[in-house]
Amino acid sequence: VQQVFKQLFYMINAVALNNLLLRKDVCSWSTGMQLRFNISQLEEWLRGKNLQQSGAAQTLEPLIQAAQLLQLKKKTSEDAEAICSLCTSLTTQQIVKILNLYTPVNEFEERVTVAFIRDIQTHLQDRNDPPQLLLDFKHMFPVLFPFNPSSITMDSIHLPASLNLEFLNKV
Repeated sequence: VQQVFKQLFYMINAVALNNLLLRKDVCSWSTGMQLRFNISQLEEWLRGKNLQQSGAAQTLEPLIQAAQLLQLKKKTSEDAEAICSLCTSLTTQQIVKILNLYTPVNEFEERVTVAFIRDIQTHLQDRNDPPQLLLDFKHMFPVLFPFNPSSITMDSIHLPASLNLEFLNKV
């Protein structure tokens, strides 16, 4: 059950983050607030079902960081440093794409300046990120089956003659 929810939450993360990276109309402060609220509801559900050890919440980390990126101030060099230290699960390409797509929804917000994006790129230039922008939502985690040893010894097993397994020898 834990493995199923880890996979499911990864898919939620990948699809939501990919939509955020591809749609300018959703890159705003208010979307960041809505995403963070929805993610907290998912995390609360995991706690309520006692699935916090499943790793499902950790698969949402890139989406959490993207939501926080949308909510942070984006003006000064200190803001750029804060973004770089916070967004460790996002690649440089993803951070820059979200900042480029960021769209203010009211007159109190401002667009992200080109100088600020360059500052972010300068701070992140030493990162060794994979070149892909979008997450692979078809990624599958390996399924792990726990080993439960049997209390029955091989010596105590009786093979019925009707199985026609006379060629097997007890060693």
